Amino acid sequence: MSDNVEEYRAALQDCPPGHSDRSMSLNNLGISLRSRFLQLGVLSDLDEAIEHLRAALLLHPLGHPDRSMSLNNLAISLRNRSQQRSVLSETDLDEAIELIRAALLLCPPGHPHRSMSLNNLANSLRDRFQQRGALSDLDETTELYRAALSLRPPGHSDRAKTLNNLAISLQDRFQQQGVQSDLDEAIELHRAALLLYPPGHSERSMSLNNLALGLLSRFQQRGDPSDFNETIELQRAALLLRPPGHADRAMALDNLANSLRDRFHQRGVPSDLDEAIEFYQAALSLRHPSHADRSKSLNNIAISLRDRFQQRGIPSDLDEAIELHRTALSLRPPGDSLRSTSLTNLAVSLRDRFQQRGIPSDLDETIELHRAALLTRPPGHPARSISLNNLALSLQDRFKQQGIPSDLDEVIELHRAALSIRPPGHSDRSSSQNNLAISLQDRFKKRSIPSDIDEAIELHRAALCLLPLGHSDRCQSLSNIATSLRDRFQQQGIQSDLDEAIEFHRAALLLHPPNHSERGTLLNNLAVSLRDKFKQRGIPSDIDEVIELHRAALFLRPPGHSDRSAYLDNLATSLRDRFLLRGIPSDLDEAFCLYLQLSCLSHAASRSDLNAAKSWATFAEEMNHSSALVAYQTALRFLDQHVIFLPSPSRNFDVVREVISSLASDAFSCSLRRGCFATAVELVEQGRAVFWTQLARFRTPLDELSASGAAGEALAAEFMQLSILLRNKFDGPTEDQSSHIRKLTVKWDDVISRIRKHHNPRFLLPPLFSDLQKAAEGGPVIIVNASQYGCDALIILSAQNPIHVPLDVTQAEVSELSFELKSLVEGAGSSNQQLESLKIAGILRKLWLCVVNPIVQALSEIVKPNSRIWWCPTAEFTQLPLHAAGPYERKTKNLSQIYISSYTPTLATLVRARQRVSRDASTQHFVAIGQASPDSGKELRCVAPELAVVAQRLAPIASFTSLQDSNATVQGAFDALHNSQWLHLACHGVPNRQQPFKSSFSMRDGPLMIKDIMQSDWQKPEFAFLSACHTTVGDEQSLDESIHLAAAMQSSGFRSVVGSMWSVDDEVARQTVSAFYDNLVDDSGTLDCTRTAMALHKAVESLRKKIPLEQQIVFVHIGI
Repeated sequence: MSDNVEEYRAALQDCPPGHSDRSMSLNNLGISLRSRFLQLGVLSDLDEAIEHLRAALLLHPLGHPDRSMSLNNLAISLRNRSQQRSVLSETDLDEAIELIRAALLLCPPGHPHRSMSLNNLANSLRDRFQQRGALSDLDETTELYRAALSLRPPGHSDRAKTLNNLAISLQDRFQQQGVQSDLDEAIELHRAALLLYPPGHSERSMSLNNLALGLLSRFQQRGDPSDFNETIELQRAALLLRPPGHADRAMALDNLANSLRDRFHQRGVPSDLDEAIEFYQAALSLRHPSHADRSKSLNNIAISLRDRFQQRGIPSDLDEAIELHRTALSLRPPGDSLRSTSLTNLAVSLRDRFQQRGIPSDLDETIELHRAALLTRPPGHPARSISLNNLALSLQDRFKQQGIPSDLDEVIELHRAALSIRPPGHSDRSSSQNNLAISLQDRFKKRSIPSDIDEAIELHRAALCLLPLGHSDRCQSLSNIATSLRDRFQQQGIQSDLDEAIEFHRAALLLHPPNHSERGTLLNNLAVSLRDKFKQRGIPSDIDEVIELHRAALFLRPPGHSDRSAYLDNLATSLRDRFLLRGIPSDLDEAFCLYLQLSCLSHAASRSDLNAAKSWATFAEEMNHSSALVAYQTALRFLDQHVIFLPSPSRNFDVVREVISSLASDAFSCSLRRGCFATAVELVEQGRAVFWTQLARFRTPLDELSASGAAGEALAAEFMQLSILLRNKFDGPTEDQSSHIRKLTVKWDDVISRIRKHHNPRFLLPPLFSDLQKAAEGGPVIIVNASQYGCDALIILSAQNPIHVPLDVTQAEVSELSFELKSLVEGAGSSNQQLESLKIAGILRKLWLCVVNPIVQALSEIVKPNSRIWWCPTAEFTQLPLHAAGPYERKTKNLSQIYISSYTPTLATLVRARQRVSRDASTQHFVAIGQASPDSGKELRCVAPELAVVAQRLAPIASFTSLQDSNATVQGAFDALHNSQWLHLACHGVPNRQQPFKSSFSMRDGPLMIKDIMQSDWQKPEFAFLSACHTTVGDEQSLDESIHLAAAMQSSGFRSVVGSMWSVDDEVARQTVSAFYDNLVDDSGTLDCTRTAMALHKAVESLRKKIPLEQQIVFVHIGI
């Protein structure tokens, strides 16, 4: 071919401008260059061919006998270029069409080249239709092919080709307009063409394939099995004519595989799918790594393997499908027109695997991939609604797992966007209505907004109207509307809603046979609605049917299924109902046998697993069953797993608040009632302050590991690096980073596993009682617990068994005391001060009688007066000043006159503070920060005098820095603390009870928040005096989490902290600080944070007669 081109070049050089043969030479060179392009694919050849053919056309003016030929040659080359290039392809194609129209005018009826020109014009118009979709182009194409066919009667050498072209054009028109006669005519034309390609003809395989595709289209329209069977036989015959080595063999393999896979979807015959996979794999083997269609082959195999997985449930099929989709995606880089399809296919398969195995990283990756696919489908893209829908469904899966409200809000917006581009008449409109309705139902369950459930029901009804009897989606639609009606019944109590829900559930169940994959869900839904009816009307036969339905549903959710825990809980709950109705012991036994299966759960626990375990604990408590303690242990284990994998946990605090509730305090109470004191301590530690516990894990000391050798040092470095990354993500930005966090967490867990295997088997496991007992090395720690099942105290001693002190008070009474005190201290100073003090003393007296005095009686036998004790309160007790309890009568001692009280949020926190080694006193630095005029809030008059007092006491004995006014900024405070171990902070404290991580200290330029403190990396801090209001006030709905400013400082490393329980008077703060530092600094001139509790104790004692009662008791000491 190259030789021909060079020969024609040489011939052209011999025909300079003006030569009579120049036009022929230009034409010959142009045609030879085009031929070489068709063989080798070098675009520059085609560009040069077009230049020469243009030049030839200029030499064939109107009237020249060769002008028609020249117009056709240039047009064909321009059409070739339009098929190769997206840029300028439209102008090339438009020019080609105009040139051929001009050529056709030069070939009137009877002209020997007319049929060729008709055919060429039709080919180009069909290209333009496929590019732009104008039906007028398609109609004209069809008419031109008909005209060309009329000029090619039987016996004409090009008749078969023209029959084929007209047939394909009619098929295109059928696809657009759905006119059945077009498809029937196309099939007849293909049959006629096939007769002209007898066995042995080079085009016979192409003709067999074209007829097969026409029959396949007709089968898809009318469902005649004979059409489908003939399709496959024709494709088999076509494949035989394309033996190994044939250029089109891979395409023939694909076509036959496609049809076999379609037939599998129609009839479910496994051998069809197996054969399809074999043919797809054979096609892949013919497409080398750089082949343009390799990604398509990988995709075809992956989709078929996913089909087989859905039929047979073989995990390896799904795993292989995912890997093939990954490889296909790698061959479709950004900018590739099929990249969005590959992103979507991989995401869909990962979602399947998540739904089967519950692997969180699969779901996170699914969401990432769907987001990426959506970015490649901007507004106006025909597949945008599909991507919006896919992303929404995946976020909905994550919401069900983790309960993050922002996920659900985004789901609803995505579904609304998808519905808006699926107008009435759109084939997927019912699907969008259904999906939006389900997400509105989910939000209704979380927030109880009536308009959400009303809209959901209307959307479900509208979707059902679009799905007539026989429609494959009608069953799901019936189930969805039933579920939404039940939800509304539960809120509004309308009996007709419940009755209608049951009828819809029964209708849906009838449409799903016993082996259907969704039957378990339908059985469960019907059972849940019937149980509602039983609770309303008490008909015994209803609860019997409920139990049988739940049994059948659970059978379809084998161990390992993500829904098994929820279904197990449903069956157990129904058995409980029947036991309470009839008292049959076997029902009760079966219920608890079911619950015990939860303790064997091997996969990472989801929220539904945790909810089932909590339900078990509640039921066991109600029935006083021996499994109650195991239930609590299981639930707390699930809690730990659930919180670890929450992305940006502080931003999802409401999720944790919901799942924690009273779990730890109830578990503590249960353990005490069973005499398991050590277990009680372990469980209450495991279920409280889970955020601070997780942060503490990131700061775990690794000295012993690093010193164990090179392997240990490498593990320590890896653990530290991952811990820093995770700690920085703990309050990450709002954009979706869950997948990145998940990957980091998986790596972090892997390092922990290796440390446990080779160095420390209990590394970062929940501490044992023997570890927690070390908290009492400096004095007893008293856990004071409030639970719905009773209130108790447990005294932890360093070298003795714990001492149990039952308390004669209920949780409700403790809550009432807390509320009364809060009301008094919030209104302090607004009325008679003496009367206020008397009322506060009355509350402290009740606290003494019911709680503290029994504990003091137990302590008196083992702890000397004036010794230190530590309080570790739970639940409502966290809001009460236990340190200030007393009879408040003459000649009697209050607690503060017997013992020196400190607090600790958990025992583990105190253990860490004791184990942390102090710096040498000579290298310690003290910083005093005061902000009297913050960016918001009233001015504090005594901040400057207070800092002056601190400077007077501390400057002579320590490296001292003072930041005030304009220097007391957020960044200034952080910079100063980075090099200081001792802190005095005088400013406004601002609690945020709704979003506790945003509680803050007010600086000149804005708030210094808990979430900022959490990111700190201060160097072995020792002590912080927080001379600010409300620094121990946290979220009232999750008291055991201790999310407050003082706890944040302690979590960031301060071993000892002084904080406030409520508002502090500015002048009182100054006086207290002055007395505190007078007592802290002794004759040695050294700083020791273990003396801070005594210093505060003496300071308050010295001011007792000078300040109001509520200000005497406002400051508390936390830590060592």
